[in-house]
Amino acid sequence: MSAHRAKSPAAQAANDDIKPATAGAEPVYTEPGSPEFRRISLALFLAGYATFSLIYCVQPLLPELARDFAVSPASSSLALSLTTGFLAFAILLAGAVSEAFGRKQLMFASMCGASLLNLIAPLLSDWHAFLVVRALEGLILGGVPAVAMAYLAEEMHPRGLGTTMGIYISGTALGGMSGRVVIGILTDMLGWHLALGAMGALGLLAALGFVILLPASRNFVRRPGFQLSYHVRAWEGHLRHPGLPFVFLIGAFAMGCFVTVYNYAGFRLSAAPYDLSQGQISLIFVVYLCGMVTSSIAGAMSDRIGRGPVLLAGILITGAGVALTLLSSLWGMIGGIMVLTSGFFVAHSVASGWVGRMAKQSKGHASSLYLLAYYLGSSIMGSVGGWFWSHGGWDAVAAFAGALLIGAAICGTYLWQAARRAEAVA
Repeated sequence: MSAHRAKSPAAQAANDDIKPATAGAEPVYTEPGSPEFRRISLALFLAGYATFSLIYCVQPLLPELARDFAVSPASSSLALSLTTGFLAFAILLAGAVSEAFGRKQLMFASMCGASLLNLIAPLLSDWHAFLVVRALEGLILGGVPAVAMAYLAEEMHPRGLGTTMGIYISGTALGGMSGRVVIGILTDMLGWHLALGAMGALGLLAALGFVILLPASRNFVRRPGFQLSYHVRAWEGHLRHPGLPFVFLIGAFAMGCFVTVYNYAGFRLSAAPYDLSQGQISLIFVVYLCGMVTSSIAGAMSDRIGRGPVLLAGILITGAGVALTLLSSLWGMIGGIMVLTSGFFVAHSVASGWVGRMAKQSKGHASSLYLLAYYLGSSIMGSVGGWFWSHGGWDAVAAFAGALLIGAAICGTYLWQAARRAEAVA
């Protein structure tokens, strides 16, 4: 073990999965409460932090980008939508690539590459070049989310999967908060260029901690080469599953609602009657801490009382948050964002954990399909929300977000009823 720890982070990542599990062998799970459980939880927390801070650090900057590059609000949203759009398709491929090359090293390389691109982006003065770098960042970051979910589904004992998935989602919440809050404060102090570069440096530090902490896979079975027919069959099998496509739709609808509200809240709050500065707006997103708490609680609750009721509760709470943002007062807007964030992370934590439980094999492919839908929802709905903002203001944005949640609730109700029927038969 000491020799292993003495290796450099790059060497440690390159040697991950050098002893993959034998196909058909009994899995050796990591038990809740063990030292390995804590190391995995912290490492995946850092992965979630780095990924989501790098993705969403431009979201509070959208008004700044619109002014500096002289583009419309809907066009400025491309700085985020292109990242999540390319991320969606990269995730689909990353799940397949990790089957051949291993989980850990792909996640580490993705975190480092995206962090370096985040250091390059603020040096660019051309809007289209800036968008190209943001698109490449999404493409590279695809190596983290789907692979992280697959790693947890393979390595963690089923009775602790919900808890550790909740911890990972908490890391994504902290990253999302850091990407919004820290960069807003730094922008007021130093300007958005230096602030964006600082987020890239933080991503590199998180990658270093991740690769040192994460143990090598014990249940991963390597598949040498890229066998397209195998991957197509795996994806097709998950799409034919009676429940998984509905989980995928929940991810798309819930994320579409969440990103739409966050994308255009900054435009609303920077205008009359609020007239808030970038730093003041960013402080509102400290409510992401609520997502960190509720995702961990939701994961543990779903292990105890079932995923269906917890999922629907999260969707309903999200809808209540959207309704609160319709209040004209600043406190109504802040309260609505807080409630919406809490509910969204409940729903996302449960849905993402449910994918790992439903998929009996090729879990990486199932995770990649969930996240494909999740980020396509973010990319497409986040940009479509700009049309509603331009043509109907905040009321139209809230109505659009509410309609997406109705779709998520219908899918969640179907899944809950299907699960209850299956339990009755068993």
